[in-house]
Amino acid sequence: MTQAVVVDDSHFMRTVIADILEDGGIDVVAQASDGAEGVEAVKTHDPDVVTMDVEMPRMDGIEAVEEIMATNPTPILMLSAHTEDGAEATFEALEKGAVDFLAKPGGEVSTEISAHGDALVAKVESATRADPSSVDDVDTTSGPLETDHRYVRNPTLVVGASTGGPRVVERVLSSLPLSADLRVLVVQHMPDGFTARFADRLDRRSEYDVREATDGARISGGEALVAKGDYHMEVAGYGNGRIRVRLQQDEQLHGVRPAIDVTMETAAEKVDGPLTGVVLTGMGSDGAAGIEAIKAAGGATLAQDEASCSVFGIPARAIETGCVDDVRPADEMGQAILDTISANG
Repeated sequence: MTQAVVVDDSHFMRTVIADILEDGGIDVVAQASDGAEGVEAVKTHDPDVVTMDVEMPRMDGIEAVEEIMATNPTPILMLSAHTEDGAEATFEALEKGAVDFLAKPGGEVSTEISAHGDALVAKVESATRADPSSVDDVDTTSGPLETDHRYVRNPTLVVGASTGGPRVVERVLSSLPLSADLRVLVVQHMPDGFTARFADRLDRRSEYDVREATDGARISGGEALVAKGDYHMEVAGYGNGRIRVRLQQDEQLHGVRPAIDVTMETAAEKVDGPLTGVVLTGMGSDGAAGIEAIKAAGGATLAQDEASCSVFGIPARAIETGCVDDVRPADEMGQAILDTISANG
């Protein structure tokens, strides 16, 4: 049976979360009221997974994640308030090594979380499959790659990721030089309210102009869009090197919205210039059909390797299609992308 430690400064929230997990077949072996207690509980019980609040006294969730990853690497699921500050803190925790997060409905102390019990149990079970050591394989501090390559005209890049994805997507985008002149579409499985903050982080840490997608948004070279949480992002038009997207709320695909497949398949249909599709760490099979579509349209396809993935689900399913051109570690993905659009030779 999966064993979990629940860390939250609210006794009410600890009780509710523990009850939800126990009802879902997960054994809650300890509860902790702050990050320091959580660190000790992990040392004592060596659980399969930890649920971690963000805002706590004495030692907050970010500090606790850093300490746990340094002493007892364990998959950690952050439970974050659906606020701007909560979103920023969550991304910091993911950067320190947390594998995923779930937004608390209704705020820090929420009576609504019980209605989302199935989602919480699914997230916790998914987190247990993550490799917490993979955080050490992703360097998010390096700048863009230095290159004297010439690149093909008007290249488009579609990147899809899920569990463990934010820090890898950040690493990939930060490694791409503006001289590559890519049009970039990013689909990260993430709820509304967090994708705008994610886009802001990517914008600050890369040479590209990155923003959250809006319906009808257009991008040219050197620009990127992040799919908005709870909306599928379709490529609706392409001409003169400019991409136009449409946001829609059709049913979830693979249990998610935005779905990687929606963006990749519509890109394969609409973009008649150079096209590269990349699938990164995550649970499930979203992206496999998209990779097939991009390959069938004559595009290049790449997948992250198992060793550097938090969860080797999405890349594995894509590789199984036989349509992936190359498999690379996270830290080599930027160079692999540039190789697909090189005009040298």
